Amino acid sequence: MAAINTEYKEPSYGNWRVPRSAGLANLGAIGTAIVFAGLLMGIISFAIWGLFVGLGVLAFAGVSALLLTVKDKHGQSIVDRFGTRMAFKVSRSSGTNLYRSGPLGVTPWGMYQFPGLAAKSTLYEFTDSYKRPFALLHVPTTGHFTVIFSTEPDGASLVDPEQVDAWVANWGGWLAGLADEAGLDAAAVIVETAPDSGYRLRNEVLMNIDPNAPAFAREMLNEVVATYPEGSATVRAWVSLTFNAAIRTGAKKRTPEEVARDLASRIPGLSARLQSTGAGIARPTTAQELCEVVRIAYDPPAALIIDEAHAAGSPVSLTWGEVGPTAHQSNWENYRHDSAFSASWTMTGAPRGSVNSSVLSRLLAPHGDVDRKRVSLLYRPMDSARAAAVVEQDQNNANVRITSGTRPSARALVDARSAAQTAQEEAQGAGLVNFGLVVTATVTDRERLPDAVAAVEQSSGSARLLLRPAYGSQDTVFAASLPLGLVLPEHSMVPSEIKDAL
Repeated sequence: MAAINTEYKEPSYGNWRVPRSAGLANLGAIGTAIVFAGLLMGIISFAIWGLFVGLGVLAFAGVSALLLTVKDKHGQSIVDRFGTRMAFKVSRSSGTNLYRSGPLGVTPWGMYQFPGLAAKSTLYEFTDSYKRPFALLHVPTTGHFTVIFSTEPDGASLVDPEQVDAWVANWGGWLAGLADEAGLDAAAVIVETAPDSGYRLRNEVLMNIDPNAPAFAREMLNEVVATYPEGSATVRAWVSLTFNAAIRTGAKKRTPEEVARDLASRIPGLSARLQSTGAGIARPTTAQELCEVVRIAYDPPAALIIDEAHAAGSPVSLTWGEVGPTAHQSNWENYRHDSAFSASWTMTGAPRGSVNSSVLSRLLAPHGDVDRKRVSLLYRPMDSARAAAVVEQDQNNANVRITSGTRPSARALVDARSAAQTAQEEAQGAGLVNFGLVVTATVTDRERLPDAVAAVEQSSGSARLLLRPAYGSQDTVFAASLPLGLVLPEHSMVPSEIKDAL
């Protein structure tokens, strides 16, 4: 009788790819077009104006191709870095990197309005089919509506690895199911770690303590309430789903009331399926809760006041016009907002090779050098029709890069095998999702900002992530890390199709 092998084998994950267009060597479609156009103009110049003019045209085309080809480890060419630097200089010279709001601000209405991408956003509150209130954030610039879920992650401590694997599988299925949600453009998961004020623990203990309990038990509970918050941290998580005002391409844009009626019946199912992914109890975030989250993000000391008010049973009343920063200054490498300083990073490289389910654990964990830290995973699900076309085109582009030269590089060969595997998995029913990651670290003392930066960069190394500081756009990335459902490519002046073709 054969023995059954019950030894557990931890699964690994990977095979993520960066979309690339076909072209010569490291050049994309636009770079290849520039090279051929330069060669053609050079030949014409030789024939019409002579040798020196022709050589000058060829030299100009060669330098242009070189500027587009030579890239750093973050995939940024010299042209990209120069454009970012010039855009920041223009912003600083025009004063758009500074912001003042409130009664002493520059706006005539005297409100603490959001700066930047969310300046025109409007917050509504409706009820779902379970009679639960939910916040609906409208960004008219892109025609998006966002609903946010508050979750209580179970964590992986003292959990069987088989259960963790099941959570990961269910999370993958939940993401794949988003492609079939009508009108959904983007999703995001935001995990925030911050110091625990202790007010919630004190309120819970004082409300449940028995006055007839032994004196020793009461003294022990009082000691726990007094000492536990010191050095402890709280972890909060949100999941945001962003829907388009037009349910399909070419359809009429819907009003907030029409979108709310549509989502009211879908929210219970979406939140129920989240519980099977390890997110714990998921419920829609109310408008007041979202206002508190944003207010604390821009002014961290406000967390103590809000927690104390909740512990005392006093209702906190904030409106969307009161949660923005009083002032901010976006610098090249950091961002000052109200009483805090922040630094943000964007992911430019996912972990190479295969990783396990705990690869981001150190990056997500609280750190003593960081007062508040947010790690935001941004997703752009693709519907099945578009996913099939994308993987086929990606596979064709990878094959072109192999056959365009006599000796293809090892990286090109691995890239082609990865593209073929992705196409095979998609044909078998797997979903296709574009994803990115944003990290924001906040401290209340400017002198501690270098330590916070070092802490994040060290933990990103253990997570095998390649992070790049958000040079020149710290305020934008800070807003993207909040549970607001901002879809950054929709706000970009350069279409993503052109960026991929370079």
